[in-house]
Amino acid sequence: MVKFNPRNLPDLVRRPLVTEKATLLLEQNKYTFEVAPKATKPQIKAAIEELFDVKVVDVNTQTPPKKDRRVGKFLGHRAQYKRAVVTLASGDSITLFPEV
Repeated sequence: MVKFNPRNLPDLVRRPLVTEKATLLLEQNKYTFEVAPKATKPQIKAAIEELFDVKVVDVNTQTPPKKDRRVGKFLGHRAQYKRAVVTLASGDSITLFPEV
């Protein structure tokens, strides 16, 4: 396994994505995160394992295409991001919604 600097790994995972599709994937033990656009699959796997103390089986990534945004007469693009769907080993789980 490739060793990564543990000080840089938390910066790769930005936030969990909570969408309708992502909540349906939770039943299959798959979790969806927004990650840094330059993050690689081995880096994402190491970051999730380090942050949440779980065993990651598979990492699938997707970079959605840029979409144009207009503010008045100015034309720009939405911020670029990368989505990672992480499959955990059976028996492992991540608590996204802690009970109060």
